[in-house]
Order: sequence, then structure tokens, then C-alpha cells
Amino acid sequence: MIELLLPADVSCAATRAETVPEGTLFPEEEALVAKSVAKRRNDFATARACARRAMAGLGLPPVAVLHGHRGRPLWPEGIVGSLTHCNGYRAAALARATDVLSLGIDAEPHAPLPSGVRELVTLPAERERIGPPAPEGTGEIHWDRVLFSAKESVFKTWYPVTGIELDFIQADLTFHRTDGEGDGDGDGRLPRGGTAAEGTFTARLLLTDPALPTTLHGQWRIEDDIVATSVLVRPDWKDSDGS
Repeated sequence: MIELLLPADVSCAATRAETVPEGTLFPEEEALVAKSVAKRRNDFATARACARRAMAGLGLPPVAVLHGHRGRPLWPEGIVGSLTHCNGYRAAALARATDVLSLGIDAEPHAPLPSGVRELVTLPAERERIGPPAPEGTGEIHWDRVLFSAKESVFKTWYPVTGIELDFIQADLTFHRTDGEGDGDGDGRLPRGGTAAEGTFTARLLLTDPALPTTLHGQWRIEDDIVATSVLVRPDWKDSDGS
């Protein structure tokens, strides 16, 4: 699904598998999760298996993917990328730095955010636009979860370039639908017949840095009970962006 949200020069790989065979990790990766619980090990390993498939898509040999501050993946020289994992979905997206300045992907279960989280990760204007939380099992889009995922993609795009942490309330997001079922924020029902809901979003950054535009653009998709989002910035964004 994530490959549908990114251009062709980004190599994507995804899986619904929860585990990978023993020996998938490099020794230096194994050392990072040696004392972790099984779920953390599985998330770590399946995401890195996806990363190596994405590397192959760029014609690169498989290498270990270690992590830096806040778990940011450390990619080979000249490569940018992003990882995501949630129950039922793991993915990686990689590109050459000559083609992409930065990118971020995220996947989440399509379900309401836990109680209390919505207010922590949204601005008042966003809550007004997306409306009240949708009950489960009603066929409504859980816009709070879509927004949370989109902000994760924004932050994953922002941090590798700026080295500055961005808070959830330092980005103001607006959503648009492109599936013919509505216009955007608050247009709530999933398409009939099991087809995907999808669209775009804009993220107006309330904390700015000259290395990135003040507005980021992304895509979102809901399919098979998974929300996926992406953001991508080109190296020449200043030539085409007025922000």
C-alpha cells in the first residue's frame, strides 16, 4: 500500500508478516534488541527485512540499519528513507539523496486514538475540522488516527534534515479526499464495496527551518483496516515552492 503514496523513484517494500526467519538481522542489529521483548524484536526485524528489499530495489547491497537519536534509522551514505511498523503492517521506503531530500512514512491501525491522546496531538482548529471521534464499526473514517499518522510522517521528514524535534502541535494539518467520496476533513464514510479511501494533506509548519519549506505535502490511504501516510520533499523544493 505504501508504494501507492510515493513516486516511482522511491523504492518501497512492505509486509503483513509479524515475524521473519532467524538470521534476518545483522549481528550489530541483533545487539540493539538483544534485551528487548518479543514484540519489539519482531517489529525491528520485519521493518529491517523490508529495508533490505527496498535497498535491492535501488540496486544496493544489503547492509545493517542501525539507529540514532529517537530511533531514527541510519541509512547508507547518499540514501534517505523511512521505516514504519504497526500491528498487521510493516514498510520501508528508500530513495537516493540526489532525487529526494527527505521523506517520511507511517502506518497505523484504522481505529480511534486511545482516550486522551486526541487532545495531546491535535490543535483546536484541527479538532474542529475533523469533527468528533467516530465510533468503531460504523464505517466512518477515524480522522484522528489519520491525522496522527500524517503528523508522524511529517516529523520523520522534518527531523533528519533539521535535527530539531517537532512537537505534535507544531504542525497544522488539513486533509483532502481524492476518492470521489467527499472533500476532506470531516467527510467521514469509507467507500462502499471495500475500496480504499484516499487523499492528500498539507502540513503548515508552526516551527520553521530554512532547510525545508514551511508547508509540507503528503498523501494518505485507508485500506484493509490500515492507515498509511507519506510525505516527500525534493532537493529542488526552493525552485518550485513559494513558502
